Formats: sequence, C-alpha cells, structure tokens
Amino acid sequence: MKILIALTYYRPHYSGLTIYAERLSRQLAARGHQVTILTSRFDDSLPAREIHHGIEVIRPKVWLRISKGVIMPAMWLLAWKLARQADVVQLHVPQLDAALIALISRLWGKPVVLTYHCDLQLPAGFVHRLANFASNQANKLAASLSQVIVQNSRDYAEHSPFLRRYIKKVQAIYPPIELTPITQADRQAFREKFAIQPGQRLVGMAARLATEKGVEYLAQAMPQVLQKHPQARVLFVGPYQNIVGEEQYAARLAPLIESLGNHWTFLGVVSPVDMAAFFQECEVTVLPSINSTDSFGMVQVESLASGTPVIASDLPGVRVPVQHTGMGLIVPQRDSQALAQAIIAVLDQPQAYQLQPDALTQASTPQAVAEAYEKIFQSLLANSSKPQPTA
Repeated sequence: MKILIALTYYRPHYSGLTIYAERLSRQLAARGHQVTILTSRFDDSLPAREIHHGIEVIRPKVWLRISKGVIMPAMWLLAWKLARQADVVQLHVPQLDAALIALISRLWGKPVVLTYHCDLQLPAGFVHRLANFASNQANKLAASLSQVIVQNSRDYAEHSPFLRRYIKKVQAIYPPIELTPITQADRQAFREKFAIQPGQRLVGMAARLATEKGVEYLAQAMPQVLQKHPQARVLFVGPYQNIVGEEQYAARLAPLIESLGNHWTFLGVVSPVDMAAFFQECEVTVLPSINSTDSFGMVQVESLASGTPVIASDLPGVRVPVQHTGMGLIVPQRDSQALAQAIIAVLDQPQAYQLQPDALTQASTPQAVAEAYEKIFQSLLANSSKPQPTA
C-alpha cells in the first residue's frame, strides 16, 4: 500500500519522535509498502527531496518558527497532492500541520491514523503559550478526524486530559526498539574512546538536553551518589548543544554540571555501535522526566534489553517499562534526593534488578510494531471499501 507519513521533524533531527518515525517507516518499506515522508526542511542545507533507505523524503521550506513549531505554506499544497495518491495517511503529533493534513486526507476519502506521542508542555513565555495553544487546537481537529489514535501505552492514554476524550479510538502499541549487535572489541573501543577507567561506576542518561527530561535532577543527585560511590560518573548520550528552544535551559544547567567536573561527560550523538556499547557499559540508566511531554522513553527498553536496569520518574507511560519488568526503580518526579537514593540502591545491588524483559522487548521490535500498524491500516482500508448504508 501507499503510506503517507507526516511529521514536523525527521532525520537528521534527533529526538525520540524522529527515531520512532524513522524505524517505523523503514520497516514498513521493508515489508513492501511505498512510504513517503512529508516533513520540514528545518535546516536549509537539507535537500528538498531525497530517497533514503527506500523512502521518499519531501521537505518544504520553513518560512516562520514559533517556538519549536514551524510554518510551511508549501506543506499544505504538497499534502493535497500526496494525500490524494496515498492509500492511508499517518500523522505524528504534536504537529501544527496535523489538523489541515487530516482534513485534506478525509476530503480525499483517505483513512487517517494519528500517532499521539505526548501532551505538549512548553516552558513559560508568551511565544511558548502561543505555540501550546496552536498545537492543542491542531491536535483536537486531527484527533476528531482520525479513525485510530496510537499511543505507546494505555497508562498514558488513560491519564492524558487530551486523550481521555478520544479513548475509544486509542490503541496501545509500544514504540519500535532496535539495538546494533556488538562484540567485546566494540565495548573495548567504546571504553577507550571515552576514557572509561577501571572501577568507574557508570550512570547513563540518553536524551536531548531538554527541559522535560529533568536533567538537573540527575545533576543535583550526583553529590549524594558520590559520597557513597566516589567513582560514579555520568555518561550523557544525545544532543546537548544548540537545541531548538532549549538554549536558556542549557545555560541555566551549565554551572551545575560543570561543578561535577570529570564525574559528568557529554558524549553527544553517537553511532549505533557506540549506543549499544553505552547501554552495556552502564550499570544503570536514568530517565528523570518531569512532565507529560515524555510519554514513554524508548531508551528505557533499549537499556533493559541490554540487561541494564532503569530508574524512571513516576509518570504515566514513563513508568510502564519498569513496572512490566521489575528491572529498576520508580521515583517521584522532581525529587533529586529520591533519585540519588535509587541510584545508590542499584549500584549497591545491581544483580537484584537484572531480570528478563523478553515480553516487553519482543513486542517492541520494529517488525512487531510495523505489523501492528499494518493491521490497523488494512482494517481501515477494508472498512472504507465496504458499501455504506443509505439513509
């Protein structure tokens, strides 16, 4: 089938949403479907159109930015053309264009599946409030026009003020997880590249340096951790410089992180091999998210699949992987002391949290996720082809 997937940011932008969309689209293409990505040319150096891993990626020019949102008049014209050619349309939200693309798709009689990643909560400020309002209105119309809404977990959907209104449309599908197989030589190369010394107790965090990730609570927890484990060291994987909309947050955190000296290392965006080595080298990974902008945390499943326990905030969706596997601890959000105590507990007895997360990881493979979407698409197409009753 021909599948049109629309989202604001796609590769090479780095976030959980873009990683999700890339893994899903590549797997759908591998299963024989014709996949087109409609996204923003958020960087002028990117090509307007390219074929990447068998997927056509189309990027209209950005004319205006509102916080993390972008305005692209050409997006609507392209959506009109591409939706007409597609069999089914999948929208990833938050996305300012989602409402109009959903409307265009329904005008062409195309089924619409909405993948709702999170309730957007931007920092304080007039521009952010404007972006929040615009995003919420777009989400409402898009959700109303969609036949199915996919979310990572039922836990998040049932606690989301937005999704509760559309709960009958919601289907829970875990996000797609994949890890590159590595060797002991790869792990040794990782240790050498990042100067990991024998005896260091590695605490990992994989995220963007963004407000909703609660990075400051890990930084605040570390002095207490270092009292018990003086060889503890944080390895932070992910983009941490020039994050759109997060410049002030990064500047605010800089002195706190600098005070930790060589007990905190930013690794930046790493290769798939180094990412897999990161999860295997760490003794525990941490996801101290603070609000509903984080709805699951794919890195948790990657960590658990590597045998590394996780400490996560007690937030709907975010707590699900640890709850389902027992491989870690759940702590109150915005509580650096509780986070420190949990890190110490895992470092003291790591074997107590090294269980088998097979059921979770098997349901999270890109193949399993793509198959679940495929069934939704096929069901919608089958229903749309049935004769409709007359009045």
